[in-house]
Amino acid sequence: MAIPVIDMKNIDGADRDAIMAKIAKGCETPGFFQLINHGIDHGLLDRVKVVCAEQYKINREQQFKDSLPVRALNKAIAAEAEGNEVDKIQNMDWEDVFQVHEMCDTNSWPTEPKDFRETIEEFRSQIFALTEKLLEIISLNLGLEKGYVKEAFAGGDKPFFGTKVSHYPPCPRPDLIKGIRPHTDAGGLILLYQDDEVPGLQVLDNGRWIDVQPLRYSIVVNTGDQLEAVSNGKYKSAWHRILPTKNGNRLSVASFYNPSYKAVVSAAPELINRNIADDLSSYPKYLFGDYMRVYSEQKYEEKEPRFQAMRKPTEQISY
Repeated sequence: MAIPVIDMKNIDGADRDAIMAKIAKGCETPGFFQLINHGIDHGLLDRVKVVCAEQYKINREQQFKDSLPVRALNKAIAAEAEGNEVDKIQNMDWEDVFQVHEMCDTNSWPTEPKDFRETIEEFRSQIFALTEKLLEIISLNLGLEKGYVKEAFAGGDKPFFGTKVSHYPPCPRPDLIKGIRPHTDAGGLILLYQDDEVPGLQVLDNGRWIDVQPLRYSIVVNTGDQLEAVSNGKYKSAWHRILPTKNGNRLSVASFYNPSYKAVVSAAPELINRNIADDLSSYPKYLFGDYMRVYSEQKYEEKEPRFQAMRKPTEQISY
C-alpha cells in the first residue's frame, strides 16, 4: 500500500479538474500525497542533496555523535552487553536538525559549504511558490475563495515559513530508539523533499502504518493541524513517524507554511453546519501563537486536547 502520487504537469491545462480532485482526495485521506512534475527544478533538488550532505559532514556529524540520543543509546547497548535488560529509549529522537526561517540569526548560516545558503534560499523560494499554489487549489476544493487559506494564515501580516533540514544517521539499534515519534504537524501545509534512497517515513492510514515510498524528485505534501481547523475537520492532520535504519544517512528537508503567530485561526464560516449543535465546539477561534505554546508541550500526544485547550470556559464564538 502506498500514498497517492499526483502528476502536476497539466495543472493549468485540460487536466486541472482531475488533478484538483486528486489533491482533494489526498488531503482527506491519508493526509499525505506526493507530487511529480511540480515545477521545481530537478537540478536544484540535486544541489540541495549535495550541499545538505556536505553541511552535515562538515558541521553536524560530530555534534550528533556527541548528542544525548547517541549517548543514551550507547549506554543502553553497553548495559545490554553486560547482561542487563534494557527498555526502549523514550522521549528522544534519532535526528539531527538544522532550522532555517526568517527569525534565524543571519550568523547562524554555516560558512561551509560556500553555496549552502544560496542553494537553500533558492530552494525555499521555489517551494514557497509551490505551497501557495497548492493552498489556492485547497481553498477552491473546499468551496472557498482561492486566497482564503493564505489570507487566514497571514493574519494581516505574513505566514510563518520555516524549513527544517534533518538527517537520520545510521542507527546501530533501531529497535531501541525512534527516528521521530508519531505526531501530527502543528502548522498548515508541509512540503517535504525526502531522501529518494533511504526509506523511513510512515503515515498512519486507517489504523495501519504505511510507507511514504522514496521517489526521486518528488515533493511529499501533508496536512497540518491548522488546515484541519480551517477546513472544520474535512482535512484531518496526518499522524506520521520516522523509523531509524541501520543503513544510510537519511535526508529530509521539510518546509512548513504556518499561520503567523498573531493570526486568529478558526473554521471557515462557509464550512460550518449551523444545524449541528456540536459543530462549533471542536475548532474554536484562537491565536496560533497560543496553540504553539500548547503544542510544544504536547506534540507527541493526542491532538484533540490541544484544540480544546484553546477554548476558555467563558469564550463566546460568533461568526
